[in-house]
Amino acid sequence: MTANTTRRRAIEQVEAYVPPPVSFAATEVPGEIYGANVFSKTVMQQRLPKSVYRSVIATIERGARLDPLVADAVASAMKDWAIEKGATHYAHVFYPLTGLTAEKHDSFFEPVGDGATLAEFAGKTLVQGEPDASSFPNGGLRNTFEARGYTGWDVTSPAYVLENPNGNTLCIPTVFVSMTGEALDHKTPLLRSQQAMGEQAERVLALFGHTDLNHVVSFCGPEQEYFLVDRHFFLARPDLLNAGRTLFGTKPPKGQEFDDHYFGAIPERVLGFMMDTERELFKLGIPAKTRHNEVAPGQFEIAPMFERGNIASDHQQLLMTTFKSVAKKHGMEILFHEKPFAGVNGSGKHVNFSLGNSELGSLFVPGDNPHDNAQFLVFCAAVIRAVHLYSGLLRASVASASNDHRLGANEAPPAIISIFLGDQLADIFAQIAKGPATSSKGKGSMTIGVDTLPVLPTDPGDRNRTSPFAFTGNRFEFRAPGSLQTVAAPMTTINTIMADSLDHIATTLEADVAAGTDFDAAVQALLTEIINEHGDVVFNGDGYSAEWPVEAERRGLANLRTTLDALPELVTEPAMALFEKYRVFNHREMHSRYEIGLEQYALTIGVEARLTLEVGGTAILPAAVRYQTELAQNVGALTAAGIEPDRSALEALSAHVAELRSGLQTLRAALAADPGHDAKSEAEHARDGLLPAMTAVRAAADALEEIVADDLWPLPTYQEMLYIL
Repeated sequence: MTANTTRRRAIEQVEAYVPPPVSFAATEVPGEIYGANVFSKTVMQQRLPKSVYRSVIATIERGARLDPLVADAVASAMKDWAIEKGATHYAHVFYPLTGLTAEKHDSFFEPVGDGATLAEFAGKTLVQGEPDASSFPNGGLRNTFEARGYTGWDVTSPAYVLENPNGNTLCIPTVFVSMTGEALDHKTPLLRSQQAMGEQAERVLALFGHTDLNHVVSFCGPEQEYFLVDRHFFLARPDLLNAGRTLFGTKPPKGQEFDDHYFGAIPERVLGFMMDTERELFKLGIPAKTRHNEVAPGQFEIAPMFERGNIASDHQQLLMTTFKSVAKKHGMEILFHEKPFAGVNGSGKHVNFSLGNSELGSLFVPGDNPHDNAQFLVFCAAVIRAVHLYSGLLRASVASASNDHRLGANEAPPAIISIFLGDQLADIFAQIAKGPATSSKGKGSMTIGVDTLPVLPTDPGDRNRTSPFAFTGNRFEFRAPGSLQTVAAPMTTINTIMADSLDHIATTLEADVAAGTDFDAAVQALLTEIINEHGDVVFNGDGYSAEWPVEAERRGLANLRTTLDALPELVTEPAMALFEKYRVFNHREMHSRYEIGLEQYALTIGVEARLTLEVGGTAILPAAVRYQTELAQNVGALTAAGIEPDRSALEALSAHVAELRSGLQTLRAALAADPGHDAKSEAEHARDGLLPAMTAVRAAADALEEIVADDLWPLPTYQEMLYIL
């Protein structure tokens, strides 16, 4: 096979790839480096005065208010520890509404005269920073010309040292707020929602006899799917470089239909990247646990262990940053877009959710006889009620232009939010709907028929990969979040709707008990009420089937197919009342999220439309015209020689060239059209005007890719990008 100069050079450079040298000693023990660059509880215990350490731990473990008097002692110890690790600067790390990570670096060292410097890091510097807030999305919370914003130290998320070949930096996780205290980030509402959920969960637990507990928090284990492509191919694709997804490209002759990539042997080059990445993650205290090939060629996954929700969110952002830098070191580019290759399996970020504390563990552990485990059933019922009442908010929490390409496709959950409980729990709640549950389906065993193999225990129910919100044994898995998204947004929503359900449960039970109702009877009555009122959200069937949308509509479940269908859920009166009641968002903050969602949607599609016009007009059309000219010359030469040529190839090519020209003209006109003067109008124009025009251009271009001579085709193909690693 031949290829044009750009593609051939890229392939040759990929084939000449040499793995980077090992950057660590062969004697290094993996367990010894875990958390080596984290200002952990162990480090604090060694370096802080006992009273200061106890105060900080009380804030972390029990949710106590942070004592401002401890800041100077912590700052001094943190500075000394970081400098010992080679840090010259510190950075307040925050998570603005771009969904990315932001940081402002300042030096520890200040001149004191005579050419000397002194390392300074005071408590007030640790607690509060002041980055420019004018250039971050705010959705109308502040004027563009107003620059002041504040970062505030999140003591519950540990500081860490980020290494760089040219110097290290102390990174301090922080919130980011306006002068009025309104959230300009994802961390602030996540912390607020976690506090609200914890307060209501503790009310319920008190009714079950649990008092003087550590603070109940939400836990998160986000699975991260991603693609890897060689960096030479990436740089030869302007669409991947600028939009993160391919705007052109036909499916390869062999895709994922053989199911031979999933859990297959990890390619040597990729395994080297994974090992290098995990080493960096371990040093940062990120508990990477599982790695494997995903469904599509070139697609992979990493899954960490559970952590507190806000720490898991911070670690997720840090994981993505680490992956990007390590991938470049290995000559690859990592793609976090939900659908980088059309017609190929997309990537999600499954959010495994539970709640509990160090004393009780997860509150979603059913035990051996879950029908007798009233506490578990109450918390499970709270999830059922929350998801049924607020499915629109869950859908809105994962809404984006990029995730729209994935939700509802055959490899992702549908846009209809439902709950899968599994056979055991579904049976128990079916019993509860009619009265007390008296039995639980037990675990079984599997005899394989080979004497040398052991008898394997089986769970009382299978899993359902088509469900957006599924119970998976000791947690719920929200499968709708996209791989590019922060987990903070869905976690904030889950925490808040759980706070509402737990509040309802606690208030009902408290009133019933105060009125003289037996507690067990009150619990039974409440569970029956919840499953009868909200059981329609439970669906254990195939979410990909054609029958499910019809059945979902009969049940009254919303099917919010696109981002523009979902975002209005944020600004309904019930939604704003919910978030304000639990002090997670005020009305202005809710409207800001809605406006930012619309703006990001329109901006994303606008960039893609301009890229489609550029690549289609300057790369694909010229290549097709060159081949058209070549075929026309051949036809002319045969005709001049008195030979009747076969004109079918030229006619087919010319038809697609005409389609491409027409599509580009339509897209150019759509880009030039007035989209309106507000965020909603611009987003609607992107959906109704730009996306259809882009689709038409792509259809013509992809048809041309299948017939234009390979040596003229300008872009690396799916076959090359997905299989050459």
